[in-house]
Amino acid sequence: MKTTHFNVLEEVELNNPIFIEALPGIGHVGKLAIDHVIDELNATKFVEIYSPLFPPQVLVGEGGIVDDMINEMYYLKSDDEEGHDFIFLVGNCQALSPEGQYELCGSVLDFVESLGVRELYTLGGLATGQAVEGDRVLGAATDEKSIEILKEADIEIRSADGGIVGASGLFLSLGRLRGMSGSCLMGKTPGYFIDAEAAEAILKKLAILLNIEVNTDKLEERAEEVREMISKAQQMEQEMMNKAMGQQQPKDDLRYIG
Repeated sequence: MKTTHFNVLEEVELNNPIFIEALPGIGHVGKLAIDHVIDELNATKFVEIYSPLFPPQVLVGEGGIVDDMINEMYYLKSDDEEGHDFIFLVGNCQALSPEGQYELCGSVLDFVESLGVRELYTLGGLATGQAVEGDRVLGAATDEKSIEILKEADIEIRSADGGIVGASGLFLSLGRLRGMSGSCLMGKTPGYFIDAEAAEAILKKLAILLNIEVNTDKLEERAEEVREMISKAQQMEQEMMNKAMGQQQPKDDLRYIG
């Protein structure tokens, strides 16, 4: 495989769709939230993305069956014929390099733009390094109108205290260059474990913004599934690093790209 491949499983026509990115990141907050939405609302997978920009490995699942490194897109039709449909981007990895991030995010935007996307949300975690108290969700956006929409949902606007790294930030930047409006929801999390509470907090705010209803009762169960997947991925990545560098394995680290 020399280039990123979009395996389209179903040709779909969507009504003014909103794109939501939720790839693995800090605390896996966004991934956990949208995996739960996909399961609870029975979203339909319609695209598989394979790329040489992903980590060079597979994950070993139940019974020794391997899982590919992959990104996937799901669609969800609105109950309101005049409302927005939704496209969710999920997966078990992000691109490895800065160049890969730009290439992959650009390719995904090409694809969703062809389906009519003009608005997007990205989801991620914001590491605090300590226990979180009080409001858990911060927001940032590409324009003042989007900022006002976040404020109406009672989302605290993040101050000028740093950046948004990885796909969650890059989709905003590259989307704005195409005339798309974008917002990022960041769940405050200690940053060193899979954080179901932060995922629930971010999901409740997203539900307000998208005008959808999602039951969050099973979110902790999905958090445990993600913990197992990440543990396997980390073990394999560390084994590769140990062989390449001749170093002893350090303690687990969940500080992934946001």
